Amino acid sequence: MASRSVNKVLLIGHLGRDAETKFTPSGAPVTRFSVATTRNWKDQQSNEWKEETNWTNVVLWRQENLANYLTKGKQVYVEGRLQTRSYDDKDGKKVYSTEVVADEVILLGGRGESGSTGFEAAGSASKRAAPGRGAASPSGSGPEDDFSGMGVTDDDVPF
Repeated sequence: MASRSVNKVLLIGHLGRDAETKFTPSGAPVTRFSVATTRNWKDQQSNEWKEETNWTNVVLWRQENLANYLTKGKQVYVEGRLQTRSYDDKDGKKVYSTEVVADEVILLGGRGESGSTGFEAAGSASKRAAPGRGAASPSGSGPEDDFSGMGVTDDDVPF
């Protein structure tokens, strides 16, 4: 009997800092950023609302052009898998790091958001980035634009 397992993470939150892209020795781009997610609940003892913010480190492979649009404060949807790795620090002590390896990153929010860039104005298809699938062309008519030929523009989308 085969056993099953699932390693899937979905996050919707705000970027805590601007994304940084670096390159591996073989030239593969690696983009790193952190996402803040907030949970609210009502304390049963004091009847007060409480808030807890969790910071999650995210790594995105082979999407070098996306870092320019992943700026502090932007709301994003991240889908990926949880990965824990270890390394030895400069003192020889083993350090563990847990992060989300993103398969998909989508910018949320509309053009009315402060700090709007041409990236958001390019259409929702270009807000998507996943390994093996480049972002759509700036005209919004790239391979992921399901509405090309229908006359649907960015102004027709309500968000």
